[in-house]
Amino acid sequence: MTLAQKAKLSHQVSKFSYFALLILLTLWYLVIAPAKTEHPWVIWLVHFLPLFAFVRIVLRGDARGHAWLCFVLLLYFIGAVFATMMPLTRWLGLTEAVLISILFTSAMMFARWQSQLDRGLS
Repeated sequence: MTLAQKAKLSHQVSKFSYFALLILLTLWYLVIAPAKTEHPWVIWLVHFLPLFAFVRIVLRGDARGHAWLCFVLLLYFIGAVFATMMPLTRWLGLTEAVLISILFTSAMMFARWQSQLDRGLS
């Protein structure tokens, strides 16, 4: 598999897992287990907006932006691990942790391979 093919595949996996994570967060905080407040959408926005800020980067395929996404995902991973420890959100947290792990790995590898391509290394 060539470097360009690896970068393309990892970018596709990144896009899929990124949007799957956004959908999961939306379903979790607005449909499946909304917060017991008058405004559950505020909790959703706090979780959704930092990730949604990377939508252009993920769609465009910016290697440096994918590296920054990996740093942000570390905070989400901590929250997902905590959610797996709670009986009511165990499966949601586990699903989130798996999606974050896939997204982190694919984004990190895309950033590496794409930056190598950009520098002209094969």
